[in-house]
Amino acid sequence: MAKKLYVGNLSYDTKEDGLKALFAKAGQVESCQIITDKYSGRSKGFGFVEMASDEEAAKAVEMLNNSELDGRNITVAEARPMADRPAGGGFNRGGGFRDRGDRGGFNRNRDSRSNDRW
Repeated sequence: MAKKLYVGNLSYDTKEDGLKALFAKAGQVESCQIITDKYSGRSKGFGFVEMASDEEAAKAVEMLNNSELDGRNITVAEARPMADRPAGGGFNRGGGFRDRGDRGGFNRNRDSRSNDRW
């Protein structure tokens, strides 16, 4: 069964081919992916490598953790499962009033001159 590894502290110049070649020293690499920003396409500085077996994954962690790749000391560890994210993207899209007493776009307690415009 394949085992997924997290690879952190990657150089922004690191390519998937170079990462795959490094991990091939520890065993058979099933897949290799560097995570990129969806808008700019630039690397986020981390990625994932899937090794063919648990033994090869353990060997890769032992061999490559704190090793140098493209001028940076990389971090290699077993990948954790993705956490569930709440639906909606995480922004407060509820609208409505807050509990601060805000109730409108202008101050209703002003003198009458400001209300004549409306």
